[in-house]
Amino acid sequence: MSGERAGFSGERAGSKGERAGASGERAAFGALLRELRLAASQTIEGLAEASGVSVRGIGDLERGRRAAPQRRTVAALADGLGLDEALRERLLSAARAGRTAGYSPVGVRAFPRGIDDFVGRERELGRLSVLAGGEGNDRPPVVAVSGPPGTGKTTLALHAARDLADRFPDGQLILDLRGTDDDPPGPAELVLGVLKALQVADRDLVKAGPQGHVALYRQLLAERRCLLVLDDARDEGQVRPLLPAAGAGMVVVTSRRMLTGLESVHRLPLGELSPREAAAFLTVLVGAERAEADPAALAEVAERCGHLPLALRVAGNWLATRTGWTVRRLADRLAADDRRLDALAAGDVRVDAAFDLSYRQLTPSAARLFRRLALVPGPDVGAVGAAALTGQQVFDAEDTLEELVETGLLGTDGDRYRLHDLLRLYARARLEAEESAVDAGEARAALYRWLLETAVVAGRWFEPDHGAPPAGWRSAVDLSSADLARRWLQAEGANWLAALRACATAGEHATVVEVAEALHWFSDQWIFWGHWPEVFGDAARSARALADPVLVATQVNYHAWALLVCEGRQRDSLTASAEALAVARSAAHTRQEAWAHLYRGWAFRQLEDLTPAADHLHRAALLFEADGDQHGSIQAQLGHAMILRDQDLNEEAIAAYERVLGFLERAGERLEPHIADVARISLLAGMGGSHAALGQWTQAVEYLSTAVAICRENGNVALESRQLANLGKALLSAGRPDEAREAFARCISLGPDADPKPVAESRTRLARLASPAAEGTAEAAGADPA
Repeated sequence: MSGERAGFSGERAGSKGERAGASGERAAFGALLRELRLAASQTIEGLAEASGVSVRGIGDLERGRRAAPQRRTVAALADGLGLDEALRERLLSAARAGRTAGYSPVGVRAFPRGIDDFVGRERELGRLSVLAGGEGNDRPPVVAVSGPPGTGKTTLALHAARDLADRFPDGQLILDLRGTDDDPPGPAELVLGVLKALQVADRDLVKAGPQGHVALYRQLLAERRCLLVLDDARDEGQVRPLLPAAGAGMVVVTSRRMLTGLESVHRLPLGELSPREAAAFLTVLVGAERAEADPAALAEVAERCGHLPLALRVAGNWLATRTGWTVRRLADRLAADDRRLDALAAGDVRVDAAFDLSYRQLTPSAARLFRRLALVPGPDVGAVGAAALTGQQVFDAEDTLEELVETGLLGTDGDRYRLHDLLRLYARARLEAEESAVDAGEARAALYRWLLETAVVAGRWFEPDHGAPPAGWRSAVDLSSADLARRWLQAEGANWLAALRACATAGEHATVVEVAEALHWFSDQWIFWGHWPEVFGDAARSARALADPVLVATQVNYHAWALLVCEGRQRDSLTASAEALAVARSAAHTRQEAWAHLYRGWAFRQLEDLTPAADHLHRAALLFEADGDQHGSIQAQLGHAMILRDQDLNEEAIAAYERVLGFLERAGERLEPHIADVARISLLAGMGGSHAALGQWTQAVEYLSTAVAICRENGNVALESRQLANLGKALLSAGRPDEAREAFARCISLGPDADPKPVAESRTRLARLASPAAEGTAEAAGADPA
């Protein structure tokens, strides 16, 4: 949504006829004032002394360069001229007519094109409107509009200036600061330009001298209600002298930089448009008929433009000038990452040219980091990861990242740094053009090595016999608690997964197996991440390549778990666990044989084939006991209790769960705490379900509430979503609908890491509860047990 910039421009909203009328009314007042002054045989200087109105002010009024004055100024002029009542009223009437007609500076041109098709930004426009209407301010409000190149900062400012024209009857001045030029104008040159745009006489400029221009500039703006747009500011030093200290006007500054050093400003950061706004903007450019013919293709074009206004305008203009093209054809043209920036060009407008302007202003270290951020495989990165790319100390890397943020080339989300999709493509192009493939490869390898080493240490927080990082481990990443480890693994998930894939592709089998082994028990904390079948599938293939039967049995068992628990693929899980069982038996490895039986028992239970399920769980329990694997023993005992529940033997199931609880309490600190907590959650959920089946709702709610609390304390979103849905159903059956609504609502709000099935069920339950027709029915009450 970019538009050409004006050097100095502005106008009051309205037709050409209205503007001409306004000029005529001002001229009428000025001519009358001059006529009355000459009739009184007074000079401008004499009238100024007699009325208290400045010489410049009187001259501007007579020449029609200023809006008709307020009543008190007219009264002072009438007194200075010694007018009788009739002439005084005539002068007041002329002033009123001038004010009613409106005002815009003389000699200015219309706003640039490119703002008539403006779409979106309602929140930002609303805030500007509120600030423009602020009364009683000691000084004019200053709004800093910042954002990456191509986000439509100038267009927003121009659109707002036109919308707010009636609030600023003395005009709107749009000043291009040319901040991306190699040699942008300095404050003195800009102040002089504004004074000339305000039609200050040359003799007054000479009289004030260069040293007096700033004072004259501020005095003029203090006397007028103007909107001043300072577009494309280079930095704070260029802007600060241009900010008026008094008056009823308003200043809007646009800049690619955040202008952090400016004081007492209202900040308005811009990003990309929403998908809905982007589609609406493209529709305006290409026409509703073409847009509605293929809305899916239109959405793809918007997405491949990164919802960036400048890219959307280029794409829309391309289609608008090529009526034979379908929207689908352009969407396909933009599909290739390596050609997208070349495709986003229309005439002399190129998206990458806008990026070039900011890139050229970076320091060498910032430019280097910007290029190498293209090597980050995931959507974002932390400061330590950025340091790994460049070899900087973390403190220095943070400073460099913040330089990129300040210049608008890098976004932030908490302590994470993110490149816009198109800026990532531009950074990749600069990397290929300016650095060798060897250097880029070494930087990527350093990042991947750090990611996997840290993932192993973080994952071992959840492994038996490991826990906290070893004493000799040194890193800038804080892994001093299991919670911090979990947060790091989740924040860097896309990045370390890509590093693991690279190792698998390169045949670094030992590393793949080591990482998967370290993350085995952590996977219970992040069940629905979506990639565990891939992680453990790759590890199983690497184990086979290493020809170690124990590793094969172990990793294939992990794969069987992932297929079953994460994706519900019972048959595929049975195939994997059968392989693990056979390999474990041939290697005489009791523990992995037990885990293979356990996973087979779980899979048969999900298939509601309870006879083989019970058999495999029994075999697993015996083998775990023989091996002394207490963590496995808990799982087998829980499985036995679940089988009793499935057989509707709920009292026996409750007794079995109580035996598991006793086992947990006796084992105490010998159990890894996170494994014990996951087992305790399953136990409490099972107890709650059995009590619900017996209609014992108070007990059911108590057990399920405790399960939810443990989930939340551990940050286990997947299990929390399941237990919240179960709790909500139990609360409904207990006659506590308000609490049930809260439980279902919390389940829905947990985000993408939740189990999708209970989330969908909770959404359905809430919809039923909201329906008056369902009120009080068994369906609304959720009579089915948890």
